[in-house]
Amino acid sequence: MTKDAVTIEAPMSEDGAAVHDLIAACPPLDTNSLYMNLIQTTHFAETCALAREDGEVIGWVSGHIPPEEPEVFFLWQVAIGEKARGKRIPKRLVADIFSRPSCKDVRYLKTTITPDNEASWGLFKSLARWLDAPLQESPFFDEDKHFKGRHDSEILVTIGPFGRPAAS
Repeated sequence: MTKDAVTIEAPMSEDGAAVHDLIAACPPLDTNSLYMNLIQTTHFAETCALAREDGEVIGWVSGHIPPEEPEVFFLWQVAIGEKARGKRIPKRLVADIFSRPSCKDVRYLKTTITPDNEASWGLFKSLARWLDAPLQESPFFDEDKHFKGRHDSEILVTIGPFGRPAAS
């Protein structure tokens, strides 16, 4: 796969099922309902991006700008298909989202990560370096208090402040 063979773009409603299938193929990611992925590919299309190669969805980033925090992009999920791994696709997806008018005021990236998710920790440390911004961690959703023992605790990761990133 060459970088030029991959296209990065905002999703459309027709992409919802492919996004759902990609997430399901990327354990240990939490799957949501197909309906939720359809909402993401329509109502949140401006803050989501997908990577496509030869018509196939191979990468996905979903997120939103919380109404109370217009300077924050909350990155919900990153899913990268097996054949696309190691190609810097997540960074390209985030760069595409950050280049959009809807993210012109964004100066912080927030996400949550379980303590044992080494791949996600590596990705977000890499994004902090790319954005030349500090990374801070704080407790967010507790395994017992919030998840009632059905999910590991989630750590809130905040990267920023940062300026508009250069194109990837």
